[in-house]
Formats: sequence, C-alpha cells, structure tokens
Amino acid sequence: MEILNKTNMVYGVVATFFAAIFGKYWMLFAGFLVLNAVDWITGYIKSKILKTESSKTGAIGILKKVCYWCVLAISFFVSIAFIKMGELLRLDLGFVVCFGYFTLATYLVNEIRSILENFVEMGVNVPKFLIVGLRVASKKIEQVTEISEDE
Repeated sequence: MEILNKTNMVYGVVATFFAAIFGKYWMLFAGFLVLNAVDWITGYIKSKILKTESSKTGAIGILKKVCYWCVLAISFFVSIAFIKMGELLRLDLGFVVCFGYFTLATYLVNEIRSILENFVEMGVNVPKFLIVGLRVASKKIEQVTEISEDE
C-alpha cells in the first residue's frame, strides 16, 4: 500500500509540474516527447540493421527534434502574444490559439509516420490502414490550415 501511495504522489508531482508548464493538455506534449525518442531510437535501430549508421546523421536527427520543439514554442508564443495584443486593442483574436495546436498536431502525425516508416524499412509488417489513415490525417490538417490566395 505504501508503494502505491508513493507512486501516486510521484505521479501527482510530475503531472502538476507538466500542467504548470504546458497547461491542461500536457499529455499531448509528453506524448510528443516520447514519440521524439521512439522515432530517434527506431531510426538508430534501422540504421544498424541496414548498416547505414552515421554519427553525423544521428546528430542531425537530434538537432531536428530540438528544432521541432523550438518551432512549437514559437507557435504557442505567437498565439499567446496575439491574444494578449487583441485584448489590448479590443479585438477578438482568440482563434490564433489554433496556431500552436495545429503545429503540435502536424508534428505528432509526422513523428508517428516516421516511426512507422522506420518499422517498414526494418521489415516489420505495419497495417496498411494505419499508414493510409495517418496520410489522410496529415492531409486534413493541411487542408484546415491552408490559406487560399484570395485571402
């Protein structure tokens, strides 16, 4: 029972910490972080299997993951900044909160697709509907965020 109490306490502290930093949807960010790690690991394993491993390629992969987090931070900052400026100017710019979440959604889909591509290249049988479904999800996100030339 004591172990269960300690586990619950640790989980509570971790959840509170992440919620304070990332808000009530912190699990999406935690999931993205886990997917970053899984993608890098599966890419590393794939390169070992295919005998194409390179420290330079691995370093570039890690740098790209860091850049994803920077773009994500910028997209959420832009959302917050425009909402606050809208309040000052008495304009409703609340819709810009979507910037950050659309960026996160795009990156989540891309990470999952990359992991599945790594599995396929390693010879793992990945269900076709999963690959196609993620392609459709990616296109839907792009359609929602696409701006026509007229606007």
